[in-house]
Amino acid sequence: MRSFWGLMRAYWFSDRWMEAWTLTLVIALLTALSSKSGVWFAVASGELVNSIAFFHDAANTTPLQTLLTNAGILVLLVLLKDAGFTGIRSLVSATLHRKWRGWLDSQFNEALLDANHTHFHAQHGSSGAAAPDNIDQRIQESIKDMTGGAIGLAMGVLAVATSLYFVGQQLLAHSAEVKGLEFLGSYGSAVLAFLAVATYVPLNTWIAVKLGRLLERLNVRMQQAEGSYRGELITFLRRSFHVAASQGENVQKAVHTQRYVDIDRTWARLNIVNTGYNSFELIYNFIGARIVAYGPGLVPFIHNGFDLKGYITGSEMVNSLISQCSWFIHVMPAIAALRANSQRVTELANAIENVQHPQEFYQQTGRSDFRYDRQNPVFGLTIQKLELAHQGEDATPFLSAANLRFRRGEWTFLKGESGCGKTSLIKAINGLWPYGRGTIVFPEGVRSFYAAQEVKLQQVSLKQLVCLPGSEHDYADVQVASALHKAGLGDFIEHLADESREGKIWDQVLSGGQKQKLVVARIVLQQPGLLFLDEATGALDPDGRIAFHQAIKDNCPDATVISIMHEATPPRSLAGTEFYHSVVAIADGVATKKPLVPSLPVELTTILTQPTRPAEDKWLRFPRRLKQR
Repeated sequence: MRSFWGLMRAYWFSDRWMEAWTLTLVIALLTALSSKSGVWFAVASGELVNSIAFFHDAANTTPLQTLLTNAGILVLLVLLKDAGFTGIRSLVSATLHRKWRGWLDSQFNEALLDANHTHFHAQHGSSGAAAPDNIDQRIQESIKDMTGGAIGLAMGVLAVATSLYFVGQQLLAHSAEVKGLEFLGSYGSAVLAFLAVATYVPLNTWIAVKLGRLLERLNVRMQQAEGSYRGELITFLRRSFHVAASQGENVQKAVHTQRYVDIDRTWARLNIVNTGYNSFELIYNFIGARIVAYGPGLVPFIHNGFDLKGYITGSEMVNSLISQCSWFIHVMPAIAALRANSQRVTELANAIENVQHPQEFYQQTGRSDFRYDRQNPVFGLTIQKLELAHQGEDATPFLSAANLRFRRGEWTFLKGESGCGKTSLIKAINGLWPYGRGTIVFPEGVRSFYAAQEVKLQQVSLKQLVCLPGSEHDYADVQVASALHKAGLGDFIEHLADESREGKIWDQVLSGGQKQKLVVARIVLQQPGLLFLDEATGALDPDGRIAFHQAIKDNCPDATVISIMHEATPPRSLAGTEFYHSVVAIADGVATKKPLVPSLPVELTTILTQPTRPAEDKWLRFPRRLKQR
C-alpha cells in the first residue's frame, strides 16, 4: 500500500477478497442497468414530446390517452432508474465504502500498534523527511474520504463505459444520412454526434484537470493547516491546567490565532478556485445540454432525415452521453480531494514500512548499532560497551557505560544531574533510543515493565487499566481487586467494570498520585521480573513513596529494579532498612555502578555527632582510677 494503485487494490486482493468482489460485481450490474435505463428514458422522453407535438393532429384519435400513457411510462422509468437501480446501487456502494474503510483502518492500526513500537518510531524517527503529521486525521478522515471518492470514481468510469455502449448502440440504430456526408451513409448523424461529444468533452476535461490539480494542492495544504490547528487544540486541552496556573491564556490565544491564519488564507484561495470551477461547470452544462446535444441532429432534421420524435430522441441520447462522459468534469473537485487524501494515506503507509526495521531506519541519519540478546536469568541484566548519541554520523556520544550488570533481585538507584542522560539510558535499554551502540542482554523468560513519570490512561474500564499491558480477561476480578487494595486504591474496587465515574473518564478522575498508585497495582498484579521506574514516584509524598517501594518489595521479591528519582538519596522502609543495594552514578558522560553505602540510623548518627566531655566520661576516667589504686 505504498503507492496510489497499491492502496486502491489492496482490499480486493486481501483475505476478504470475496466480500470485496461480490459487492463490486453487484455495483457493476446495477450501474449497467442504470445506463440501460438511461436509454429507455431518452426514448420515452422522445415519445412524450412527440405526443405533445401531435396532440391536435387529426390522425391522433386518442391524444389524451397517448399523452398520459407516455407520461406514466416516463415516471415509471424515473422510479425504476433513480429509486430502483441507482438507489440500491447507492446502498451497496455505501456498504462497500464501510467495509473497505473498516479493513483499511484495521490494517493501519495493526501496523502502527505492533510489538515493534512502529507508532513511536514513525513519529519520533527521522530519515531526512518529516514524520507524518496528524496520524489520527490520516487514519480516520483521509481514509474515509479516500475510499468514498475512489468508489465514486470507479462507478463513474463504469457508467461512462456502459453508457457509451448502450447509448452508442442506440444512436447507431437510429442514425440517418446527413447532407454533405453522404459517404458515411446512414451513420452520418451518429458520426456527427460522436464527433461533437469527442471534441467538446475532452477539451473541457483538460481544463477541469488543470483546475483539479490546483484544487488538489490546496486540499493537501488545507488538511495540513487543519491538522496543525487541531493538534495544537488537543495539546492545549491536555495542558489546560498549566495554562490556567501560569495565566498563559493570552499567549495560548496568540498561538491559536497564528495557527488559524494558515487555515484562513488557504481556505480563501480554495473558495476562489471552487467558485471559478462551479461557474465553469454551469456554463459547460448549459452549452452541452442545449447546443452540443441538439446540434448534430439538427442538420438531418432540417433536411427531413428525422421527424421531430427522432430528433428529440436522438438529442436526448446525445445529452445523456455528454452527461455520462462529463462525469469526470462534475467530480473533478472530488477527484482532487481523493488524490490529496490518498497522498496522505500513502505517506503514512511509507512511514510505517520504513520503520519496520528500526536500526536500519535510524542508520540512515546516524549511528544505530544496538544489539539485544538473552541469557540465563541467573545472570540478570547485562549492559556492555554502551554509547548513546544524537542524530548525525559523527555525533559525539553524550553517555557511555563500559559494563553494567544488574543481578536478579537487585535494586539500583540511578542518579545524576538533570539532563545527564538518565532517562535516555533507560530508553536505550528498552529499545526506545535511536542512536548509539552497545549490547543489552536481558534475562531470558523474564517479563519487564517500564513505569514512566507521566501516566496517561486510555478510555477503558478500570480493570483493563490495571491489567495493562495484558488483557482484562487474563486476570480474575478478585486478583485485580487485591492488587488495587495493596496499591492503596481500595476505594475504587467496586468500579472495576466502569470506564468512567460521575461522567468523567479515569484519566480525569484519578490524581497524579493515584495514577502512580495505579502503576503499583499493575506491578503487583503482573509481578514483572525486571522493573524500570523513570521518576515513577514524582507525584507521591514521602509516605507514598515508601508505600510504593514497600508494595513492590513485598510482592515482587525477586524483581530487578532500576529507578530514577528526584531525591538525592533513595527512600528507606519504615523500619529504616534500605530498599536499594547499588547506585549508578552518571557524571561527565560516564555511567558507573557501585554498591550503595548504607546510611546510619538517625539515633546512632546523633550519638556519634554529639560533643564529648572528657571530665564526665567514665571510660576516660577509668585509667585514672586504676592508677590511683
